[in-house]
Amino acid sequence: MQTRATPAPATPLERFNTAPAEEAAQTLLACLHSHAWAHCLTAHRPYPDLPALLAAADEASYDLSPDDLTEALAAETLPDLPEDTYAAAHTALNAAHAAYESRFGHVFVICLDGLPQDETLNHALTAIRSRLNNDLDEERLVTAEELRHLAKTRLSSALRGAGNCASNH
Repeated sequence: MQTRATPAPATPLERFNTAPAEEAAQTLLACLHSHAWAHCLTAHRPYPDLPALLAAADEASYDLSPDDLTEALAAETLPDLPEDTYAAAHTALNAAHAAYESRFGHVFVICLDGLPQDETLNHALTAIRSRLNNDLDEERLVTAEELRHLAKTRLSSALRGAGNCASNH
């Protein structure tokens, strides 16, 4: 009796490439909440490999309009910091976030992936204090760059099967 070989399970990228457009867009929107960005990447499927998709994601993020960036920023949350961060540090960070949001009108966005956990608070505080000195146009560029980093990290994580990219700041 001859047995049939069972097909290998589809990789996350294969599933993304063959998913209905709405499902693929939802995966992308969890990584960067810009409908224009998600539509662009969905429309250009299939991607031969993850680096090609990440390069396309990066390229598409450079084409985001100010309204697209506003849409993406509205869905962002504050970066995750270690739970054992002491209260004074949280107070300082909360004050810095409030000053930032008051000055720029949106949440502070920073990609902290790859940093050792014990350095995230200091890095976030240093960055937010430094960026408070930016003018509106300069900060818009810095924020867009941070969103690009976040989107690529989240997308890479999602398509490597590492879970929901929406929670990874």
